[in-house]
Amino acid sequence: MDKVFGIDVSKYQGEIDFSKVKADGVNFVIIRAGYGKALKQKDPLFEKNYTNAKACGLNVGVYWFSYAQSEENAKAEAEVCLDVLKGKQFEYPVFFDLEEEQQLSKGKPFCGSLVNAFCNTVEEAGYFAGLYMSRSPLQTCIETEIASKYTLWVAEYNNKCNYDGHIGMWQYTNKGKVNGISGNVDLDYAYVDYPEIIKAKKLNGF
Repeated sequence: MDKVFGIDVSKYQGEIDFSKVKADGVNFVIIRAGYGKALKQKDPLFEKNYTNAKACGLNVGVYWFSYAQSEENAKAEAEVCLDVLKGKQFEYPVFFDLEEEQQLSKGKPFCGSLVNAFCNTVEEAGYFAGLYMSRSPLQTCIETEIASKYTLWVAEYNNKCNYDGHIGMWQYTNKGKVNGISGNVDLDYAYVDYPEIIKAKKLNGF
């Protein structure tokens, strides 16, 4: 398929006019559902962002920002994330967002164990799991077998993504401008037809 244009958002984008976002050519939005392992860490604008994006016919996915310091922590994060997602439908994956230096500095086996713990828990619950990372740590902190096991959303602010493996999505800037959002927003391209795969496999609430 041709690449598809999208954005990712969190509470930091404030109030969003999704009808203007869609009219500006955006096809999908990945929304931060929350972070950490407590329900109170749900993104305060998640419900509103989800409802309003869906109402405009945008395809929606989510990401969960990790602070996990053990496999058990990562599993707990996945369980809270699943709690937040209950009763909703997502055309795009549920991404595990791994970027904290205190996680990355512990190396490949540790980082891989977090990814597996989160993503396996999410998959067992009937969701399509993916991994979000910046290109450099993805290459240095994640074993190839882990990277090839899950769909990848790679951040690299450049005119191309220099990751040598297969990627599903590329976040190419954090200084994008889109109608309906005041201030900067991350811009993304998707190279995989996630909505078709997810609906065909009856995942993510479908």
